Amino acid sequence: MFFIGLGTATPPHCYTQHECWDAMHRSALFSQLAPRSRAILKKVFLSNNGIVTRHLALSPLEEGLDITPATLQARFAKHAPLLAAQAVEAALRDGATDATEVDAILVSTCTGYLCPGLSGYVSERLGLRPDVLGLDLVGHGCGAALPNLRTAEALLKAGRARRILSVCVEVCSAAIYFDDDPGVLISACLFGDAAAAALLSAEPLPKRRPVEWKRAQSLLVPSARDLLRFEQRDGLLRNILTPSVPALASTHAEEVFNQLMSQAGLTASQIRSWIWHAGGRDVLLALRDKFQLHDSDLQWSGSVLRDLGNVSSPFVLHALQRALQGGAPDGWWWMSSFGAGFSCHGALLHVG
Repeated sequence: MFFIGLGTATPPHCYTQHECWDAMHRSALFSQLAPRSRAILKKVFLSNNGIVTRHLALSPLEEGLDITPATLQARFAKHAPLLAAQAVEAALRDGATDATEVDAILVSTCTGYLCPGLSGYVSERLGLRPDVLGLDLVGHGCGAALPNLRTAEALLKAGRARRILSVCVEVCSAAIYFDDDPGVLISACLFGDAAAAALLSAEPLPKRRPVEWKRAQSLLVPSARDLLRFEQRDGLLRNILTPSVPALASTHAEEVFNQLMSQAGLTASQIRSWIWHAGGRDVLLALRDKFQLHDSDLQWSGSVLRDLGNVSSPFVLHALQRALQGGAPDGWWWMSSFGAGFSCHGALLHVG
């Protein structure tokens, strides 16, 4: 399977962490929180946590403090199809492919729900054929990009499609919740809104740097489910985020990596570029230490975190695009995502 086009999208409104803090500090909601919670918000917003700006589907920023179920659902319904379509349009342009050539579209999200699903809305906006196969994948959380790509790989290998769009879109500002739980508060400080799309084919495009998906591996640890997941409370999505996540992510990422590298007959020294999902700065640091990497090995994921925050499932595709545009060296690349479940995924790519 080859990546023949990549596209990304974010809402037009970009806010600094200081601006987010100012809006929160001025709000009536802030005064309702416990003193410890206020201190947590101030520390996370204003400290060096790897995030400088986030794109949010909010204008003005204070809209994010309106967290009624109807408001959040309306925000998702408005922005998720738009962001997904924008990412797909960019991927089709990048891959010099007309929308009518697409045979399947696979859309992953966890921050909202539509029925019919997002695949139908995006197909309509882009003018995909009426007989296109549309699949809506839910429940994978931040790790969704790789299961989505593995589904595309299976369709291509089965000969069921020639061109497939793999799409991830998250409107995290439509999944906001506030209470005095530290994990809930930290989540509100980390997540941003974004979409990404990959155009996939069984054959590479001629005269173009080939990016080939070689093999993938996944790991599911249900016993750790309650350490990182969404729950429903009062009609709202409430993120459960525990302090153990960085260590959990790095440990399971290492297990997936070792299994796949053993199958491929490769060693870590042969990986030229690393494409990580960054749940936050502490997750990246845990991965750096576990894999004995240099800070430069985290540059692509670190730059996405800095500019966009944790955008959940589209994150690794944003990082992949930056690595390709930034001239990362040819050879073996490692891409890994993880999230709710607890689930961890890894893929071995060969570039050039």
